[in-house]
Amino acid sequence: MSLVIALVCGLDSVFVYSDGRRRSIKPIYFTLPDGDELNLAITGGVGDSILVKQSFKVIESMFKTWFKSVGLKERRNPYSEEFEDIISGIESQLIARYKELREDGVESDVSLLVASVTNDGIPKLYVFDNRGLAEPVHENPGYALLGRGATAGNLILRLLDYNPIKALRWSPVVLATFIIDMISEVDPAVSQFLGQSCLITYYKSEGRVVIGALSEEGYKMEKEKAQRRREWIKLLWDLLEIFGDKGEKKFERKLKRVVKQIASSDSEDSSQGS
Repeated sequence: MSLVIALVCGLDSVFVYSDGRRRSIKPIYFTLPDGDELNLAITGGVGDSILVKQSFKVIESMFKTWFKSVGLKERRNPYSEEFEDIISGIESQLIARYKELREDGVESDVSLLVASVTNDGIPKLYVFDNRGLAEPVHENPGYALLGRGATAGNLILRLLDYNPIKALRWSPVVLATFIIDMISEVDPAVSQFLGQSCLITYYKSEGRVVIGALSEEGYKMEKEKAQRRREWIKLLWDLLEIFGDKGEKKFERKLKRVVKQIASSDSEDSSQGS
């Protein structure tokens, strides 16, 4: 079983990443008559491989129905309300399918997610459990983990107090790589190597949603950064032990002040640049 991580990044993107055990991510897009593409969503799944593939077909079918009736004619992605309707349709079909399986004595060992950005630039992330029920997680907690190591990954994200707004300053690739690297060291079922990655984002200047994948060269660079994060954590822990209780509080105040100054400086530079 693979590990799939989805992170809502800022106000207009969702990053989906999996380890290298098997193909667990599928982008959903359709081609227009002129050859242009509408990038609609990313779906991820873990569990029984046959059920995952069947569930991917259900999800893709619901988006295809919307595409044929609306997207193809108006050359656009779903708005928020339309997206919610698509999710409801997926949920109904999955519930019915998994119920049939249970009645035949087959347990639906599968977990799924659907990530997207709507035509009005709003990131969406839904998780489907083994009953087919959908849960929105794009606002709270702003991320989802499926499969082996999900509990450990959730603990790391909670420790870091991850949220979509904080992610404006963070690299989701470094974070996801860090999580998978850490989990792979204690769980051999999770591969430390990249399986698949997709970023779905809304380009306001172009008024369109785009899906892109991480290149191998980019992955190597981000993996090196993730390794340095580990060294920083160990260094910080050593420093706190050396300082002791009184020195720790003084160091914390100074460090927070430095972080605030750097963040303020970066904000000023970006505003001047724009």
